Amino acid sequence: MKVNKSKWVKGQAKSLKWKDVRGKRCRPPVSSSDPISSPVLIRMAKEHQAFVKKKPTIKRLKSKAKPIVDAKKHNPQSGSKKSHAHANGGSVLRMNDKSNNSEEWKKYSKSIHRNGVETSADMEDVSLGRMEAESLHHCAERDDRQNHAVLVMQKDQTLCFRGKCLLTCLYGRVEVMGFTIEEGQQSYPLFSPASHCPLTIRALESSDQTRDETTEALPILKKYLQLASWKKLLKKVTSHSSIILLEPMETPMTRFLSSFTDLSELFSPLISELMSAVLDTPLNGLGMIPLGKAIEGLTMSKSFRDGLNTVVSACRGEMDGCAVILVCGTKNVGKSTFIRTLINNLLNHTASVDYLEGDLGQTEFTPAGCLSLSTVRGPLLGPPFTHQSPPEHMIYYGHPSCETDLERYLESLKSLWCRRSRTRVTPIIINTMGWVKGFGFQLLVDMIRFLPVSHVIQLSHGGTNQCPAVTPEFMKTAHGCQTRPPAQTALAEITESNSPPRSFTHLILESEFQGVGRQGTAKHQRTNEHRELSLLAYLSQLQSPDNGPIKPLHSLTPYQVPNTAVALGVLHCEVAPSHMFYAANASLVGLCCLGEKVSSRGGPVLLSKAPICPCVGFGVLRGIDIGRGLYFLLTPVAPSILRKVNCLLLGAVLLPSCILTTQPGFEGEMPYVTTDYSFDLTGAGKLRVFKGLTRPSHLGPK
Repeated sequence: MKVNKSKWVKGQAKSLKWKDVRGKRCRPPVSSSDPISSPVLIRMAKEHQAFVKKKPTIKRLKSKAKPIVDAKKHNPQSGSKKSHAHANGGSVLRMNDKSNNSEEWKKYSKSIHRNGVETSADMEDVSLGRMEAESLHHCAERDDRQNHAVLVMQKDQTLCFRGKCLLTCLYGRVEVMGFTIEEGQQSYPLFSPASHCPLTIRALESSDQTRDETTEALPILKKYLQLASWKKLLKKVTSHSSIILLEPMETPMTRFLSSFTDLSELFSPLISELMSAVLDTPLNGLGMIPLGKAIEGLTMSKSFRDGLNTVVSACRGEMDGCAVILVCGTKNVGKSTFIRTLINNLLNHTASVDYLEGDLGQTEFTPAGCLSLSTVRGPLLGPPFTHQSPPEHMIYYGHPSCETDLERYLESLKSLWCRRSRTRVTPIIINTMGWVKGFGFQLLVDMIRFLPVSHVIQLSHGGTNQCPAVTPEFMKTAHGCQTRPPAQTALAEITESNSPPRSFTHLILESEFQGVGRQGTAKHQRTNEHRELSLLAYLSQLQSPDNGPIKPLHSLTPYQVPNTAVALGVLHCEVAPSHMFYAANASLVGLCCLGEKVSSRGGPVLLSKAPICPCVGFGVLRGIDIGRGLYFLLTPVAPSILRKVNCLLLGAVLLPSCILTTQPGFEGEMPYVTTDYSFDLTGAGKLRVFKGLTRPSHLGPK
């Protein structure tokens, strides 16, 4: 494939988890982030401040505390509080005589401790549970000069928030979506948009109970805070504390998304969350807004936690080969959330986890309509659109559902699995579709038979299974689309030869989060909006990594591709050759590599059949010059990879409308957009098929 482009800018962030140490992190500087300036939030902030002036301050957690079982086990009640500043029977404020600050801290320690019993009332404000306005005012301090905040959290305390930030653990350990972040590790980006469940940061117990917390915390706090601020926070540090650094964060992806009017408040609280948003804390202005305990974060049922522990223990233990974990269940039951949490838990113990994407509609690392095989080396601390990355292998199916071509779907999955090395011992997680009835369930049966699964995790809700339990016993009699149950004679022969049929561990997990089984109704929470966010995030890779102005797609220089060097095909429907260019113009196309060479006798090469071939990425076919025989293509794929592309495939995955309707710089009518259209005319709208109707030939006698 011949490409011509004046300049190529490529920026790719690499994981530094295994190389970074505390004090030697290597990351680009973070630009200052102004406080969220939504008119709604400004009004809410003023109302909240007026409310605080009228009503005296109340210690909410002290007057109405919810007991925490684990906290009770590790924090027994007594007549007087146990000093948090003791280790091995001695006060941790006992400084070495050689220290330069020895005399100063001897005096300062007297104001904090007396005979091992606290004399300051400040520690009474440190309570377990959700951190809200009162606790955040006492345990968080912001440095306006460096535009960051430092937060001291006690064991089992949580911070639930909306927004985005860069988190660095300076002392102790914290956990986010199952991934443990310890001191000395790199900084991690956290994304908590309104499109998904809000993220929660939870403080964990320190792995070293003998450390001198005050001595070690002192230089950390002095490095990031001013004198009065670090003296205040030092009183909060205990042997069970964690200290985290929160910084504002902007990426090309977030800047590109926020350039669209409808997505400008994507990282702001939902309308239903505004009354629980805590708007007057040291964390505000960093791009994150804490939420009160009226808003739930990630809710895990007991079976959810037990299932995670079972799978993680199996992967850590000795297994015959690698763990192959297939996750299935109906729509909106939490499969993607479970998988992200499972991957993060596994990354606490292993360097990488493999992932096979089988859900065309809700993909994790690619735009919708793709089947892919990826290797995950970093934690997933946000929804799919925040970690779009090129997979190891990918096939563009071209539709968010496989109903139109079941065979091509299965053959594509088989092709991806065959590309994985058989000697690989890394655990692999397989995601499946939420279509678990009729042909969809038969596809699930086929996948369990085709792939050497070791664990099948089946998610359900409401105390009932939305489809039959796919246990090893059930699989002996289940019928798939391409497979049938083995005959009894064959089973007998296998048993006699001491080679029993392959079995697997089957787990049923009960989802109990709010709204389980139903699609979200708030803005940005519908599945089609999630698909658009993933595609926009992918296209944001066209932007420069520098913090410059956002460039609309029509202002970028495209590649010029001869139509004799690449073939053009349509995946999701039949299109007459004379209409092919009309269908492909201003559309998203998959950049694929056919196994055979594309040859032409002077005209464009058009495919009559949908191929199963590798896909290396996507592009926007922004124009076609029939006279010169050129395609004008915008894509973030590197030129070295583009040279291997010899096929452009058009699917049913459409460009988000905001790409076409937001084209600054044009006067008059925008290209590819028309207002001379009426949906009131019969047949003018999109044809929708109601699958609940029964065909006349299937109706019984009247």
